Amino acid sequence: MRAIYLDCFAGISGNMFLGAMLQAGVPTALLEKELAKLPIKDEFVLTVSDVVRNGIHAAYVEVKETKADHHEHHHGQHHHHEHRTMKDIREMLEKSALAMPIKQQALAIFMEIAKAEGKVHGKSADEVAFHEVGAVDSLVDIVGAAICLDYLGIERVFVSPLTLGSGFVSCAHGLMPVPAPAVAELLLGWQTQPGTEQKELVTPTGAGIVKALGVYSEGVPKGFEAECVGYGAGSHELTIPNVLRLYVGEYHGTESGNLAILEANIDDMNPQVYGYLFEKLLAAGALDVWITPILMKKNRPAQKLSVLVDEAGKADCINIIFTESTSIGLRVMPVARRLEASRHIAKVETKYGLVNCKVSAWNGKLCSLSPEYEDCRRLAEEKAVPLKAVQQEAVRVFKERLGE
Repeated sequence: MRAIYLDCFAGISGNMFLGAMLQAGVPTALLEKELAKLPIKDEFVLTVSDVVRNGIHAAYVEVKETKADHHEHHHGQHHHHEHRTMKDIREMLEKSALAMPIKQQALAIFMEIAKAEGKVHGKSADEVAFHEVGAVDSLVDIVGAAICLDYLGIERVFVSPLTLGSGFVSCAHGLMPVPAPAVAELLLGWQTQPGTEQKELVTPTGAGIVKALGVYSEGVPKGFEAECVGYGAGSHELTIPNVLRLYVGEYHGTESGNLAILEANIDDMNPQVYGYLFEKLLAAGALDVWITPILMKKNRPAQKLSVLVDEAGKADCINIIFTESTSIGLRVMPVARRLEASRHIAKVETKYGLVNCKVSAWNGKLCSLSPEYEDCRRLAEEKAVPLKAVQQEAVRVFKERLGE
């Protein structure tokens, strides 16, 4: 599958991502043509220039607002944009002539940022009034990111540890510590480091891209063959090269020896313990956990516990099986290769409400569509309708978007 690896030694922002994508092969004219499909096309001009950051040639992307009644975009204090909500952004994208995969990927990024902002400010995602992220430059960066990914046919986004910077940053709410609260929320569970720079190196837009689309990888992942490298420049001059390095190439999946299945036959454990055991194993890094009914010697009914793990989580999962279950032995079987369909979350607006759908594709074709159970259950209870009616409506609306 087509994939990219983001080397974020100087952090990541929306315009750094766009710059790296352009230098890696996305035509500037194509990006401008697609961005012109937005209802705000008359509010900005996109400029792309070649710059050198500590000896590295990079592409620098800048979004300049064209409306005279706005302040300069870098102040982040636009009267009109201060009140742009997640609902406004969703409607803007729905009204645009952009392709559905682009809309869905952009919405996924916006939604992650909205959820983080909402948690920080004590509001629901749809109630959040975006400030910096609702501004024209951030809108263009996020939609532009989705356009570039779609053009290159990228199915997997691998991301390195993130260098955050330190100090304080000025935003709509005043001075905030680096990382800003929304960025800190978005990057929970991600490997980060402050670095040596007294600057904000990971912006909300950059963090949103990582959260919505990224898969963590300490370095260039095994099975990834890089074909080209692009560099996108940040706005500041730093002591280190202020660039995002982006590798584009082909990902051939997990290599032999990295994955294993742990198996144990259990015939003497209280069934109530299995739910707790599953939670512990998944929290420890298990990729999947399942049980299979079996018959053991003397025709005793039992359960075969199976746990799919990678090398990093293997030792912890083995320890949990021995300490939390009644098993006194298990089998460790290497997995030669694991093939995965590309996947993303599509936001589907039904007559009952918003439903997240898991969408999977293989060889560029849709192979699976699954509305999220919890979303459908919540809406079924709120609207007093059958659960299957919500699920069927979500599938119908999504397929209608695809012209089916």
